[in-house]
Amino acid sequence: MKLPETIVFATNNAHKLQEVREILGDRCRVLSLAEINCHDDIPETADTLEGNAMLKARWIKDHYGYDCFADDTGLEVDALGGAPGVKSARYAAENGGSGDHDSKANMCLLLKNMEGKTDRSARFRTVIAMICGEETYTFEGKVEGSITEVPRGSDGFGYDPVFLPSGESLTFAEMDGARKNSMSHRGRAVGALMEELD
Repeated sequence: MKLPETIVFATNNAHKLQEVREILGDRCRVLSLAEINCHDDIPETADTLEGNAMLKARWIKDHYGYDCFADDTGLEVDALGGAPGVKSARYAAENGGSGDHDSKANMCLLLKNMEGKTDRSARFRTVIAMICGEETYTFEGKVEGSITEVPRGSDGFGYDPVFLPSGESLTFAEMDGARKNSMSHRGRAVGALMEELD
């Protein structure tokens, strides 16, 4: 597989964009949705990470014509039956909170639901769907870890302050970008993509 000179990453999340640009380096030019003037409310109605990632990539290809990749990420907590999973970004909103993508509210609800749980094992899983020309690809990255009792660290985003990767003493939010990228779920998914490049 050969990366095009320019590809769209179907996100307006500045943290995700920076992470992916750092990982891909100068291999290709990565544009955000804002940079192609896409302000659509792209549907994420699938019940799997794979399905949502492909929905977003297909939307950009069909409506804007760009080769594109999109990701969907879920935090899967064993004691909660795999929740929040595919609903990670909307966890609080779908449980009586207000507004999607409210990281603080999502974390607070997660920690509340984890009160009294002795099994704190969890994993972050990212699926990337890519459309280049007529070809479609999917790549997965996963990192095992556990949920901390309280948030720790001010870097990162989403659930990073409460996720402690296995074998580490720092949460994702306590790590610098380079260290997190070297082991993160998104980094591993992009790594799987890179292994397929010519």
